[in-house]
Amino acid sequence: MSANESPAAAFLHPIIVQPGDIDFMGHVNNARYLNWVQDAVLAHWRGIAPAEDVASKAWVALKHEITYRKPAFLEDDVIAQTVLERFNGARAFYSTLIKRGEEVLAEVQSSWCCIDAETLRPARIGEHLRAFFFPQAE
Repeated sequence: MSANESPAAAFLHPIIVQPGDIDFMGHVNNARYLNWVQDAVLAHWRGIAPAEDVASKAWVALKHEITYRKPAFLEDDVIAQTVLERFNGARAFYSTLIKRGEEVLAEVQSSWCCIDAETLRPARIGEHLRAFFFPQAE
C-alpha cells in the first residue's frame, strides 16, 4: 500500500468473555487480550482471503505493542475492531482496538509473518490480495 492509500475497512470480531479469562483481581487477564487480537486477525484473514490462499498460508505473530486503557469483566459485551494497515513482502501490520461499546479497553499494534502452510517458511503475500483487503484503493 502506498502512503496515499487508506487502510482497509475495520473488521469487527465479537468476543465472549469466558470465566477462565478472569484473573485474581476479578477482571480479564491482560494476556487474554493478545489471544483476542490473534483470533480477530485470523478471522479477518479467513473471512476475506480467497479459499486457496487461506488453505496454503498460515500466520505467526512477530510483535505486539499493547496499551491497556480499562479493564474488561465477565458480563461485558466486548468486540475487537481490527484494521489491516498494510502488507509488504511476507509481513502484515494490524491495528486493533478492544472495545466495550464506545469505550476503548486496549489498543494493539501488531505485525505478522505470512508462512507457507506446508514448509512453514515465510511466504510473500500475493499482490492479488490487495483487491480483497483494500478494495477502495482499486
